[in-house]
Amino acid sequence: MRLERWFLGGLILLLISSGQMAYLITEWRWFSSLGYSSVFWTILAARSALFLLATMAFGAVTLANLRLVGERPRQLAWIVVLISVLFGLAAQAGWERVLLALNAQPFGATDPLFGNDVGFFVFTLPLLWSLWYAVFAAVMVNLALAAGAYLYLHADRLIFGPEGGDYLEIARSIPKRAIGHIGALLGVLALLFSARYLLDRYELLFTGGGVVYGAGYADVYARLPFLYVFAAVAAISALLLFAYAAGRRSPKIPLAIAVLVVGAGAAGTIYPVVIQQYSVAPNELTLERPFIAHNINYTRLAYGLDDVVVKDFPVDYNLTGADVRRNAETVDNIRIWDWRPLLTTYKQLQEIRLYYEFLDADVDRYVVDGRKRQVMLSAREISTDRLPEQAKTWQNVHLFYTHGYGVAMSPVNAATEEGLPEYFIKNIPPESEVGDIHRPEIYYGEGRKDYAIVKTQVLEFDYPMGDQNVYTTYAGTGGVVLDPVMKLLMAYRHMSPKILLSKELTGESRIMIHRDILERAQTVAPFLAYDRDPYVVLADGRLFWIIDAYTLSGRYPYSEPSGRFNYIRNPVKVVIDAYNGTVSYYVIEDDPLIRAYEAIFPDLFQPIGSMPEGLLAHMRYPVDLFRIQAGIYQNYHMTDPQIFYNKEDAWETPMEIYQGRSQPMEPYYVIMKIPESEVAEEFMLIQPFTPRTRNNMIAWMSAKCDQPNYGQILVYRFPKDQLVYGPMQIEARIDQSTEISEQLTLWDQMGSTVIRGNLLVIPIDSSLLYVEPIYLRADVGELPELRRVVVAYGNRLVMEETLELALGKIFDLAPAAPRAGPGMGAGALTAEELIGEAGSLYRSAQAELRAGNWSGYGQEIDRLGEVLRALEERAGAEPALRGSPPPGA
Repeated sequence: MRLERWFLGGLILLLISSGQMAYLITEWRWFSSLGYSSVFWTILAARSALFLLATMAFGAVTLANLRLVGERPRQLAWIVVLISVLFGLAAQAGWERVLLALNAQPFGATDPLFGNDVGFFVFTLPLLWSLWYAVFAAVMVNLALAAGAYLYLHADRLIFGPEGGDYLEIARSIPKRAIGHIGALLGVLALLFSARYLLDRYELLFTGGGVVYGAGYADVYARLPFLYVFAAVAAISALLLFAYAAGRRSPKIPLAIAVLVVGAGAAGTIYPVVIQQYSVAPNELTLERPFIAHNINYTRLAYGLDDVVVKDFPVDYNLTGADVRRNAETVDNIRIWDWRPLLTTYKQLQEIRLYYEFLDADVDRYVVDGRKRQVMLSAREISTDRLPEQAKTWQNVHLFYTHGYGVAMSPVNAATEEGLPEYFIKNIPPESEVGDIHRPEIYYGEGRKDYAIVKTQVLEFDYPMGDQNVYTTYAGTGGVVLDPVMKLLMAYRHMSPKILLSKELTGESRIMIHRDILERAQTVAPFLAYDRDPYVVLADGRLFWIIDAYTLSGRYPYSEPSGRFNYIRNPVKVVIDAYNGTVSYYVIEDDPLIRAYEAIFPDLFQPIGSMPEGLLAHMRYPVDLFRIQAGIYQNYHMTDPQIFYNKEDAWETPMEIYQGRSQPMEPYYVIMKIPESEVAEEFMLIQPFTPRTRNNMIAWMSAKCDQPNYGQILVYRFPKDQLVYGPMQIEARIDQSTEISEQLTLWDQMGSTVIRGNLLVIPIDSSLLYVEPIYLRADVGELPELRRVVVAYGNRLVMEETLELALGKIFDLAPAAPRAGPGMGAGALTAEELIGEAGSLYRSAQAELRAGNWSGYGQEIDRLGEVLRALEERAGAEPALRGSPPPGA
């Protein structure tokens, strides 16, 4: 019976270990296929070393501890082995903490209380705490085992006692070895608590609940001194316990320990409360001022807000039609498509087949016909979950439907007469105005992805063409080659014998795993945090995914927490090839944490200079990071401690109306020219602010996305003595407009639903333009259509069929054909329209010249040359040379 149990236990252990070994070997081959085998081995070696070290150390200490008991109870041996293994498993999970501490980097900033570099708190202190908890756990377990062993050896006398119940006699009969042994362990425990109180000093820098986050007056002048007292009391108690264990059995020793612990504990608890209540509270601002200053300074440092450029924005409402035309790059890129209705439209019109799926719509910028255009685009991914049940065969799911195909892309500012998006890229195969797509196949993307096996005898479905299908065979380098060993291990890993038995697989077949791009990036570098919104990029005829990766810490002194962290940077851009699955980590910022990871994994990271130009042009400042920074900046733009203490100038995120509900306004991307800047229009992220509990706008924050100013944050403050409409005030004006509200109500009653899209605040020169698109969605069909655009400027508010008509009504602009709309050009205008356009372009060019904007001047002159050539062609004259300026310009 015992043999059968051993056999069964061995079989279970073999199955568990074989599954783990199959997983590790296949993961190693996968890391190797990406060129990151060194990353795999570094992590595995660190985990293994910690497991062995902790297991052996704990086992050796525990066995030595039990040997001191005297007669070794064999029944405890298997418990020691089990606990040692569990201890090792717990320890190996701390591999990252150990490697970071061994490769610590300086932050270049010191804490104001102890003078330590911030790197000590981020890298070293977490390891010290881990070591403390590990030793504490080991001592407690050994204390329990020793007490249990003595109890086991003397159970008869301790439980049943002598006749007459003389327990004093029992106490005297306990071996001196046991008293000394337990006393020594208690002495070690007391020493541990002494060390803990010294470590607790540093935790004062992460104290919440006071006036600000971090150590305050009472912490520094009341709690900190008593932590030294507690450490001394614990150390003295340890010495007394060691003396007691060594044979000095004076009853005064336990009494002295009790007096010390109780007295110090009572005083250390009461004194800080008294100081806080009777000294700090009546003089809070005076006493807490330096600590408030620490909180402000270190919070701004931790969130990258210490070098924000702050400027005043003197609002006026004197824009003219000429000003609007001069800012054509900004106006022509105002986003009137909200990603939610646009995504629904893509799904209805561009998914083409039931097995395709658009999961997200992203904002980016591309050069189209020589002009930078803000666009929205979405990847057309494969979704085998949407196949009919009878079609979900193993061969279909893993060998046949292996990849998505292409993207849909549309300008953010254009719509057809039917209220549907115009397209720069559409259909299958892709019809593109942005450039050829040589590799539209998407093997790696967002969402859940099953493994795929390519280069088999089964032709893969490529894309539909009419009533027929086009097939292909994978020609890339992605995946792991399925040699006989890999076939067996992958079949075991995925619990799929078909991988092993299928006759469709060949010696060149490759299996693609970790096809979800976020999971893929996290598997390679699990120590980074990843943005929730990867976006697809078309560059050099291929499709790539870009993911923003962050370094986080909750150990930055005096920094206000945002959730579970109080330090964040975005030092890495992860690029994943949608066809081959290659994963590249580009470092864009000098961050101490990423420097430490570079030291640990020297083969993983690349400098940003090695990123291809085509990808570099599509870097975006991430919304998640910007939202966090904007949330912190709402209070921490106040750098004066007194103003911060009183919250005199606190800001908050404005609210807006979307689909009839009030919601916080999201940051949004725009292409615009920064006021008073000599740089042409830039792609940037914007977040307006309102004063707390009020609806007027007080400031707006922007983060630049284009090189060479990527990451620069600017804040423009509005005059406090002037009313600047906030988003909810514009929403209220829309509701109060009889003409607009009646029309929206009428549509809502005609079997349709009105969707009010994002309200955008667009700075132009020293003015603000407010734009809100209106969509109409039929109750049957659910296809959102852009029907109106609301524009507010100053005291004027209009709703028209297009943005151009709305701007024309406000600024008295003559209607003009789009300068860069799909299929439009100077040749599409009448002679009269061309003359008017020439005059407008000439005036815009002169305005750019006066402003010293040579780039803008050149663009206007180029456009003017196109108009003049069109006029000459109309007149039968010889076409002007490209880019020729008009006479006298």
